[in-house]
Formats: sequence, C-alpha cells, structure tokens
Amino acid sequence: MAWPSPFRIRDENTRTCWGYTFQLTPEHLSPEKTRPMKFSYDVLGEQALDRLNEISPPSRSALPRNSNKYAEAKPALERDEEAPNPNPNPIPKRDLYILLRDHAHHDETLGKLWQEVNTIPKWVDWEQIARGQEVFYRYGGPALTGLCFQSLLGGMGANRVVETLARTGGFSTKVARHRLFETTQHILQCTQSLKSIQPGGDGFASSIRVRLLHAAVRQRIMKLARQRPEYYDVENWGIPINDLDCIATIGTFSATLVWLAFPRQGIWLRQQEIIDYIALFRYIGYLTGTPTDYFETPEKARTVMESLLMYEIDPTETSKTLANNVIRSLEAQPPQYASRAMLEANSRWLNGNELCDALGLGRPGFYYWALVAGQCLFFMAICYTYRSIPYLDRRKIAALRKIFWAVIVDGKYGLQEETTFDFKYIPDMHKTTRLEDSDKSGIKQPGIERRNLQALLLGCGFLSISAVVGYRIVSGLAKHFASTLV
Repeated sequence: MAWPSPFRIRDENTRTCWGYTFQLTPEHLSPEKTRPMKFSYDVLGEQALDRLNEISPPSRSALPRNSNKYAEAKPALERDEEAPNPNPNPIPKRDLYILLRDHAHHDETLGKLWQEVNTIPKWVDWEQIARGQEVFYRYGGPALTGLCFQSLLGGMGANRVVETLARTGGFSTKVARHRLFETTQHILQCTQSLKSIQPGGDGFASSIRVRLLHAAVRQRIMKLARQRPEYYDVENWGIPINDLDCIATIGTFSATLVWLAFPRQGIWLRQQEIIDYIALFRYIGYLTGTPTDYFETPEKARTVMESLLMYEIDPTETSKTLANNVIRSLEAQPPQYASRAMLEANSRWLNGNELCDALGLGRPGFYYWALVAGQCLFFMAICYTYRSIPYLDRRKIAALRKIFWAVIVDGKYGLQEETTFDFKYIPDMHKTTRLEDSDKSGIKQPGIERRNLQALLLGCGFLSISAVVGYRIVSGLAKHFASTLV
C-alpha cells in the first residue's frame, strides 16, 4: 500500500500517477519521444525467425485453421487426465534455440544473431550479475507477489499492450495460470545460477527463445492486420511487441519491483542491491532484443518507469477482461488456495484503489486487507532477519532456488515440465480473449490466508508486548528521574 510522505515537498513538477508520486524532470520521456519506439522493433530477431522457418518449417498442427474453434494450450494437470498418446515415439518439439545454435555457423543471418547474443557487452560484470540474481531470492516471497499482482496484473492497465495479449488467447481463465508459470520459469532460469545466464546456460537459452517467440507473435499479428486493418490498429497501438513494449516489460520485472512492489510490502532494498538487480535485468533485456540504454543506471530505470506510468497506463475494457481473467484463473488454486477476495486485496494493496477500480476488480472487505497486512509483516520479518545474518542469507537463497523450481516447474500443481516457449498462443482473426467465469475445480483448503492471519496475530501480539514493555521502561525511568530531583 502506498503511504503519502508528510515530508514530501510539492511544486509545479510534482506528479501523482496511480498512487505513485514523483518529480518530473527533463530526463523523463515525453509522448513525442516514445512514439518512434512504438514503430521500431527487433528486426534481426524477425530476420532470424524467417530463416529458421525456412530451414525447419513449423508443423501444420502449429498453424491456425480456417475455423473459429481452436484448442488452447492446456496445463500439465489437464493433459495428464486425457487419454494416453497412442504414438509411443512422438515427434520432438521444434526448438528454435537449438535450430539457431546448430545452423548459426552456416547461415549469415543466423550467424549475426548468434554472434550478437554471445558477445558479452563491456558493461556486464559477472560478479554483479550474480549478486543481482541473489537479490531476487533474498526477497523471494515479496518478489513473486509483486511480479504476479503488480507487474502482471497491474500491467494490464497498459492499454496498447493488452491488445496484443488479448489476440493471442493466452489469458483466458483456462491458460492464464499456466502462462504465468511459464513467465516465472524464464525468471527462475535467469536467476538459477551465474552459469545459467551465461552463454549456453538455461536462462540464456530461454531468453533467446522468448526473443524469437516475440518475433513470431509480431509477424502473425502484422500479417493479419495487413489482411484486415480493423483487426489491429497499428497507427494507434504501434507495431506489436515494439521497442517501447519491451522496455516496459523489462521495467516491470526490475524497476517496478524495486520502487513500487517492494516498498508497498514494507521492503526497501539497499542501494547496492538496487544497482545489481537493475544490471541483471539490463543483461536479460540485451538477450531478448530490448534497448538497454534505459537501464544503464538505476536512475534511468526509475525515470523510464515513471514515464510509462504517466503515458502508458490507461485501462480499457480489454484491460478489465484480462485482469479479471488472471484473478479468476488463480482463485482457489493450489498451492496457495487463495480466495478471490484475497487475490483482489493483494492487487489493491500493490496497485492502489484507483488503478484497480479502473481494472474492474472487486472491493474486498477489511478482513482481507488485514490479511495482506499480515502477509507484509511476515515478509518483513523473514527478509530483514535473514539478510542481516550472512549465514542464514546464503542458506535461504540456496533453499528458495530449489523450492521455487520444485513448486512452479516440477511440482504437481506447476508446469510439470519445462516449457520451450514454443508458438502455441497463436493470434487469429476469430480469436480474442473474453471475460470468463472462474474455474470451480480449485480445492478449497486452508492456505495462504491462514498463514497471513497467523502472521497478523503474531505481529499484533509482538507490538502489544513491545508497547507494554516500552511503557513500563519509560515509566520506571520517569519515576527514577523524578526521585533524583526531590
């Protein structure tokens, strides 16, 4: 929750956007400066994708049919309940990263992309990148909470970006949770170890796959827009997944977390942690084809975040649809078993009432606000205690690296298998994302809400005891001081 500072000096340059207040400076981007970035994009990535499609054309099953009925990608749990595959030797999935790697030395275009991503920029400091990876796990709980409820759900307020997301069909209630886990897998791979993000590692490979996936989505939507201009408004929305969109995406994973999601959960990073964390995502942006100059320093990253808050967040009906579908896809689902009211309370705590009202989210009662307060107390107690003791800090980071992967990727209620970010949410003339009812299959069990209630009660008890003890100490000192004066 955003608390207004009584010490803030307001003047003609003070701006407040969606509950966040800052000072406007000449360094902030204006709409005139950002407009060209809506029409520039990763050209090399698209050229490489064209060559890969020529070398290994996508299977017919991956292409849209001339029908308005499409099989959506299903989570692993649903796939397991289907009949077994009668083919004991299925054709392996097409992996664009493997194709790029294996053909880079025989093709000029592919070789150019391969050389680019394998050339380490001079500004990369591997020790700093490793420290940035540790920051993510040092604040693991609030980081995942912020990524889900602010970066993703709050990001649905970006009215241009949601038009691309809606046309992929990847945010219906049936697949939104799975899509969220896929994005989290990419982050986990990029932070799993230093080797993982270096050339040849899993995080490195996933970043290249995401880059090529973006190229495929962009090409598909632009092809449909040329056939039917009313399908996608290029003039007003720009090229799909353009440079500005990519900058915003890296910003929501880094700057938004540092200056919005963490502080609103009572977590303030140390300055060196901020520098390291921004540097990590600058390198991830480099791999995914994102302009990186805007993340050269924490100050620049914060400035671009504030600029996008001013000019890019403007929720539409499409924003409402996608935001509510995310909530409904997570409702009563394992492993947290959170109620819809709890999810909406989390969203309002992190994004503020103004934005959540614009997104059409419900207004939970005071009880759920109290539960979120308990959650923040829990995060603060854990994060500040462990980071203050180096031995515990190292153990926690190592443990969360294993736990997050086990739950989100390998676990029974997670992906159950690593995604290769193949092109499965395919835009089509007849496909869009509509507001849907929640999946009622979730098992209603005590979960995150009970933990938050316990944390709240413990926190209130601790504060009460501290107040009593403090009162007695002050009273004793006052009496002693009074007696000495007599």
